[in-house]
Amino acid sequence: MIKKAFLTGITGQDGSYLAEFLLDKGYEVHGLIRRASTFNTSRIDHIYQDPHESNPRLYLHYGDLIDGVGLTNLIRTINPDEVYNLGAQSHVQVSFSMPQYTGQVDAVGAVGLLEAIRSAGVNTRFYQASTSELYGCTPPPQNEESSFKPQSPYAAAKLMAYWCTVNYREGYGMHATNGILFNHESPRRGETFVTRKITRAVAEIAAGSKKKLFLGNLDAIRDWGYAKEYVESMWLMLQKDQPADYVIATGVGASVRDFANAAFSRIGLDWQDHVEVDEKYIRPTEVDALIGDPTKAENELGWKAKTHWKELAELMVDADIEVRK
Repeated sequence: MIKKAFLTGITGQDGSYLAEFLLDKGYEVHGLIRRASTFNTSRIDHIYQDPHESNPRLYLHYGDLIDGVGLTNLIRTINPDEVYNLGAQSHVQVSFSMPQYTGQVDAVGAVGLLEAIRSAGVNTRFYQASTSELYGCTPPPQNEESSFKPQSPYAAAKLMAYWCTVNYREGYGMHATNGILFNHESPRRGETFVTRKITRAVAEIAAGSKKKLFLGNLDAIRDWGYAKEYVESMWLMLQKDQPADYVIATGVGASVRDFANAAFSRIGLDWQDHVEVDEKYIRPTEVDALIGDPTKAENELGWKAKTHWKELAELMVDADIEVRK
């Protein structure tokens, strides 16, 4: 029997990598996409399969996380073996400008999907994309037992989704798991996220089309890993007989300044000649340092990060330069 997986957020960075991974595993993959007047599937165009072809294994369905009825109908129709909730308003800075929308999608949307699974009565395993932002100002290193102290509307919404996942696991016996992924990046990262903003600017400066890059807090420390590697951990969590929550991280931290230095050094430039701080990119409540302790994932899932932040910065710079050739 071919396994079926249902992915929200399939058009995003993680969703596109996970769809590739699952297709390689022989899965039939169903993805939720939002209706738009312009095409928004660029990250999955290379794996798109025409539904009119014989035996396609990738299907796209229009829908939205805030439409509980639509989600329930889809879950009942698809009857997936695994559900991966990757869809979200995932930009922390934007969540301060759009707190209500962020709460509706990231928190209420996750609950709607959990309830859709429960009410449809399907036997499926559920993965919730949690985030290191849950820890906020809790000192690093952070693990599964560390306190949650969210410092943004995004983190607060994700905290509700985290605890509702735990609640549905304990209250209804669902195989429901939280993957607490620390920052994970790639050439497919959105261009407004700081790592991609940096590497894209490096490529533009190298091409002579840009001179300056404006950033916020250069001292913020993050644990940056490679998204393409991280999606395997999501799948591994749902292969466990018993559901649990896992921190996924490299265990190594670096500052935004460090990442910028590595990115500019890749093309032989000094970052200080091109980077300026703009106060508008400073968050109202800042998170100083997020560094994960992935010991549990290493021991129970057999998963370990291979790519750390400096290699990742170079990989992303190379990709952004290649796009402009």
